[in-house]
Amino acid sequence: MNGDNEVSDVGMIDMIAGPVVKAIGMRGSKMYDVVLVGDEKLIGEIIELEGDEATIQVYEETAGIVPGEPVEKTGEPLSVELGPGLMRMIYDGIQRPLEGIMKESGDFISRGISVRPLNAERRWSFHPTATVGQELSGGDEMGWVQETPTVRHMIMVPPTKSGKVSAMAPEGEYTVDEVICEIEHNGGIEKLTMVQRWPVRVARPFKRKLDPSIPLITGQRILDTFFPIAKGGTAAIPGGFGTGKTVTQHQLAKWSDASIIVYIGCGERGNEMTEVLREFPELVDPRTGQPLMTRTVLIANTSNMPVAAREASVYTGITLAEYYRDMGYDVALMADSTSRWAEALREISGRLEEMPGEEGYPAYLSSRLANFYERAGLVECHTTAPRKGSISVIGAVSPPGGDFSEPVTQNTLRIVKVFWALDSNLADRRHFPSINWLRSYSLYTDKVEGWWKENVDPQWIDLRNRAMSLLQQEAELQEIIQLVGPDALPPTQQVVLETTRMLREDFLQQNAFHDVDSYCPEKKQTMMIRAILWFHDLATAAVERGVTIDRVRSLEGRVLISRMAKLDNNSFEKEIKIVMKRVKEEIASL
Repeated sequence: MNGDNEVSDVGMIDMIAGPVVKAIGMRGSKMYDVVLVGDEKLIGEIIELEGDEATIQVYEETAGIVPGEPVEKTGEPLSVELGPGLMRMIYDGIQRPLEGIMKESGDFISRGISVRPLNAERRWSFHPTATVGQELSGGDEMGWVQETPTVRHMIMVPPTKSGKVSAMAPEGEYTVDEVICEIEHNGGIEKLTMVQRWPVRVARPFKRKLDPSIPLITGQRILDTFFPIAKGGTAAIPGGFGTGKTVTQHQLAKWSDASIIVYIGCGERGNEMTEVLREFPELVDPRTGQPLMTRTVLIANTSNMPVAAREASVYTGITLAEYYRDMGYDVALMADSTSRWAEALREISGRLEEMPGEEGYPAYLSSRLANFYERAGLVECHTTAPRKGSISVIGAVSPPGGDFSEPVTQNTLRIVKVFWALDSNLADRRHFPSINWLRSYSLYTDKVEGWWKENVDPQWIDLRNRAMSLLQQEAELQEIIQLVGPDALPPTQQVVLETTRMLREDFLQQNAFHDVDSYCPEKKQTMMIRAILWFHDLATAAVERGVTIDRVRSLEGRVLISRMAKLDNNSFEKEIKIVMKRVKEEIASL
């Protein structure tokens, strides 16, 4: 085209405000298209269009660029590269591999640097499963490669492609860019490689969502027994500074029985992310004996990195999770923390001069949070053959001053079905995990009850409910104690206080840094709570017959119960039964 309506591939910077840049000459661009800003080609994304003017959020530091520099259009939305080689990788918020960046630019990230997310030179041993003449549609398997010792990577037809196989590569070694399959589609030939590209802000398709009914076992007693999350569920961990959000997220990433872990450090302090990067490669997966990193992808976007890339990091992470979900895996995604992500939204919204909502957050905060969490779920995958996969999303929230009434926490609670409320008072008393059992809740308890009954203990729900009832009684008794003192209570209520002290100190507390106590198998959890309730029943019967509470407290069996958490996870059943027998004999002797 000629004249005033001519559309150019290059615009020009008109104005700069931190990570927000306005460019003119951008007619023909689309919302969320990626552009290259300035002479250094900084990566940016169009977030507003008006006439031929575009507002761009830049994912890199904008200091030094000036109006008049070019803005190059790419015509593509912000997308991630999906294929073999994602496991063990550490990316920034827009899927640039940090190890590759370090090789290119040293210890600091150079502006405008571009490093491919997947290794284009590595050769993978490809095993075809599709045959010539077979009809394939989006999500169907063409073959597989062994990505790591624990992850069998399914090479799938991209969701938007379909057709009849006209050529299929034989078994052998290929790079991710070599053609492994050709399909006939609409009279043409589509050449397929091991790589897919997918826009991060668009959810990958599935047939339908299913009702979650299998728990995500985390090895953390208060989570699994009292407030369980189902595979495909959503959970929030809100808490003030120092209450243990990040350590709890680390525990979930280390020990949950998901097949794939995606850990997003969005806006957290650099030293916390450094701890993850150092610790994870050395951890051994208790289920496979392999390093935990063989099934983990890390996305690091710390608080000192550009704020706009923080906003993109959660979408990058959830898209990677959806890719592995489509293979039929159970994926657990940890986002630490969504408050820092919301702060990035607030900063960009302020620079766009949008009308602020509550506490300065944009009015669309709740819808953005919902768009993120709704991409979780147990689904029937978008394939011809039946296949199920799940994504469980666990987001940490960092309310200022531990105030749960602030907008990010409140909007998150409207969406998620599990609420693990961290309590600064518990943290101050060195009770970890500092999850308040009276404020927390799970809407999945009834849904996972059947699994616990069938696979662990038929009386699981009764044991859980009895323990919760005792803890609630303790809270009521504490008010009376403040008025009259504990010695004025009847003996049976003093037994309740002794039992709940055991529940708090010996069951709900768990040492994340202890070799054994860091992870507690589900069978051990139910046996521990059964032993404590067994003590309660026997002690109640004893004091009703006139035995003093002091004699009950002095029993050696009560001390043995307090040591159950440290029993070896491979031989605990026999030892806990011996403890229960000892308690019975001692109380009978009274």
